[in-house]
Amino acid sequence: MFLSESMTRDISPDIGKIRLLLTEPHDCSYLDNRQATTAFVDPEIEIDGALYGRMSDMGFRRSGLYLYSPLCSACNACVPARIPVDIFRPSRSQKRCLKRNSDITVRQVKNISFDEHYPVYDRYISGRHYQGDMFPPSRDQFEQFLGNAWDCTNFLELCIDGELIGCAVVDVLPNALSAIYTYFDPDYTARSLGTLAVLFQIQLAQHMGLGYLYLGYWIEDCQKMSYKTNYKPLELLQENTWRLSM
Repeated sequence: MFLSESMTRDISPDIGKIRLLLTEPHDCSYLDNRQATTAFVDPEIEIDGALYGRMSDMGFRRSGLYLYSPLCSACNACVPARIPVDIFRPSRSQKRCLKRNSDITVRQVKNISFDEHYPVYDRYISGRHYQGDMFPPSRDQFEQFLGNAWDCTNFLELCIDGELIGCAVVDVLPNALSAIYTYFDPDYTARSLGTLAVLFQIQLAQHMGLGYLYLGYWIEDCQKMSYKTNYKPLELLQENTWRLSM
């Protein structure tokens, strides 16, 4: 929930003043015994592809209709992470993942059938994130979180013999892709579809001549966010500068 109080923050001299709305402090979803505050870009501001790309370069992410960034007063554990795709080199296990899933086809589409996708999403949240903030899943939650696609949004449908088994939601920015969310049928957990989805997005960025794949926030002490260090090299946004870190 947004506070009635708002703030104006100088994001960048050439972007100008961007008005941010702050949430009430709330329990952190990733670290125990921490309070979190999230800053959202004023939804009344028109955000085109260029501005979205600039905000992503400064560590903002999209969720549903909103661009957001952690703005916690006593913690800076959430570190924006991205892969420079031109110099990415898959590990041995990632190469095995690609080989093991050679029977999977990928359909890149702009629109999806909610009736086809929601059951997969439901099984994913119920099977993999039943202790998280998104449980229990609902059709309304799915449509608000992932169904409110922007003009730049693409869906990478993962299929076996024409059957949908997973999907990676990705936004196409001027110089990057932004990995928004991936969900899949937990019956296929052994296939490492989360890893596969990231590898497919890296390949797509390379094919499109884009420089980066944004992965969201890396949190060192959060196991479910630590997987991002498996993709090397990785850039982290620290002290307002992107640095090769891994």
